[in-house]
Amino acid sequence: MFVGDVASPTLSPEDRHHLERVLRLRPGEEITVSDGAGRWRRCLVSGEPQGEVQTAARPSPPVTVGFALTKGERPEWAVQKLTEVGVDRIVPFVAARSVVRWDAGRAAANAERWRRIAREAASQSRRVWLPEVADVQPFGDVVTAGPGVALADPSGGPPSLAHPFVLVGPEGGWADEERAAAGSAGVAVVALGPHVLRAGTAAVAAGVLLCGLRAELVKSLED
Repeated sequence: MFVGDVASPTLSPEDRHHLERVLRLRPGEEITVSDGAGRWRRCLVSGEPQGEVQTAARPSPPVTVGFALTKGERPEWAVQKLTEVGVDRIVPFVAARSVVRWDAGRAAANAERWRRIAREAASQSRRVWLPEVADVQPFGDVVTAGPGVALADPSGGPPSLAHPFVLVGPEGGWADEERAAAGSAGVAVVALGPHVLRAGTAAVAAGVLLCGLRAELVKSLED
């Protein structure tokens, strides 16, 4: 569970309801609370601290996955799974072939909903660092975000922590002008496997591969 201050933890009414009514924890049972910025401690369901405040280092390098907007509940699923696997920053963006087109108000409302989903997923997966879920951005902004950006495409090489920010396109693939913009920005191209993936699956695959490399669970072919 996440709280505003681990030194004096106070559970929200929603979190308390989840613990007592959904998980059916009893008074006196222990839980772990975190501030979402690496600090955590054990406490009772009542909120009474039961241990010293601990601090976990932020994973390095930070892993970012950007995904083009898709229809239905797929973005929610992608945000949930990217949080569970350990991605640090999630960036939704509008691609040339994105079917979804939202006005500013709807885009902001969806971003807030995704942040709530990320918070719930981080609590479930016992993360102590909350991921950042960015506002919906245009492709032109994310492709020029920095030297660590890579475009996911079957023509690319293996993923690498030299490019810890992977952009995943829409179901229809990248448009020619997006490939040209990426080339002009010096963006690398990485492959996520030998098969054609749905957009949400590809985003999660990128997160799994990068977080696996960072945790040294898998090894890059470039090593």
